[in-house]
Amino acid sequence: MAFPPSFLAELAARNPIEDVVGQYVNLRRSGSNLFGLCPFHGEKTASFSVSPDKGIFYCFGCHKGGSVINFEMEIEGLSYPDAVRALAKRAGMEVPEDEQYQNRYHQQERLWALSKEAADGKAWVAGDISPTGMFLSPLGEASFEELVDIYTEQAAGLEEAGVDLFVIETMMTLSDARAAVLAVRSVSDKPIFVTFTCDESGRSLSGTDVTAALAVLQGMGISAFGLNCSAGPEQMLVHLKRLREFARVPLIAKPNAGMPQIVDGKTVYDCPPDEFVALVGEMLDAGVAVFGGCCGTTGEHIAALANALDGAGFVRPAPEHGDMLPASTEKDPMYLPVDAKHGKVLSVTNELEDTLSDALDTDDAMIAIKLLCLVCDDADVLDSALRVYQGRALYEGALDESALLPLCDKYGLII
Repeated sequence: MAFPPSFLAELAARNPIEDVVGQYVNLRRSGSNLFGLCPFHGEKTASFSVSPDKGIFYCFGCHKGGSVINFEMEIEGLSYPDAVRALAKRAGMEVPEDEQYQNRYHQQERLWALSKEAADGKAWVAGDISPTGMFLSPLGEASFEELVDIYTEQAAGLEEAGVDLFVIETMMTLSDARAAVLAVRSVSDKPIFVTFTCDESGRSLSGTDVTAALAVLQGMGISAFGLNCSAGPEQMLVHLKRLREFARVPLIAKPNAGMPQIVDGKTVYDCPPDEFVALVGEMLDAGVAVFGGCCGTTGEHIAALANALDGAGFVRPAPEHGDMLPASTEKDPMYLPVDAKHGKVLSVTNELEDTLSDALDTDDAMIAIKLLCLVCDDADVLDSALRVYQGRALYEGALDESALLPLCDKYGLII
């Protein structure tokens, strides 16, 4: 990272969010949080909240939110690095600038300029975001907020460079994908495309079925979802047809040029351009609207693809479960009838893990399939729970729509 995590942690500690926001907003305490009129849109009733304990802000009116750095970016119209520098100056801290970061930042601007020139007004220029390679516990030691911070820095740089949309690709974990989407949304409202890579069973490296990833991410407001890299067109088509059943957004197909083989110590792909486009018609029927190529593809493959799509019609999404609740765990989609009821409510205490373990030994169907229904009357607590839950949860409680709808948009909460 350009800014070390230890530096960013100290920066946040020395810039309490309530103090920074308090320079712009007249805040009043209500319980553990502070409230005031949102500085980002006109309002007469306070819908802007600050949580000093969590170090975050959120407006239930315009849906802007994030850390003290996000606030500084938004209120002053600054880039991510400039917001960090401003807060560092406020706290009397030295910024650990490094030549490698500066070079990379200027390279990014130059790459965007070259891409824009090459597009020549005939295509969008996308900001590409790839996996961190980090895993949450128990597979790794990363925290979810660490992933969000890493992606926020990337997304902010791409947004400042002027990209037209964001492509989050080759995702192997739902935590990475969710963190990237939340990061992009904290700095931009431009379209977001997400593609996963999966094995022949349709599951990612972390065991998430791609249909579950689709259910969760389309609930978070992405513009298109699909697959890349995983395999050649023939193998990918199988899972695109599975996605069609659940898709409410256009699908994406970016297969490799066949399956990789090692020849004389080098990786080669055996699918020529004519074979690469042979299944385009079936992919269109499956709801694919965005086509491309991944490993092993060349300009000839893309040219063949363009020719195959000349005059093609887009088949609009037609999910088969439109009358059901699109819930999902991190691993599998679990669509429910609209009149589904949750089982026993488990209180969140220090003994929750033991309580849940005991509950799993019962015949309660809702617990057995591990879907999460949150019963909560505190919007901030609900937001925190939805942030770390890597599935798509349901809600039952007394909160009104003004508090719930922003969480539906942000996390895909089902109410």
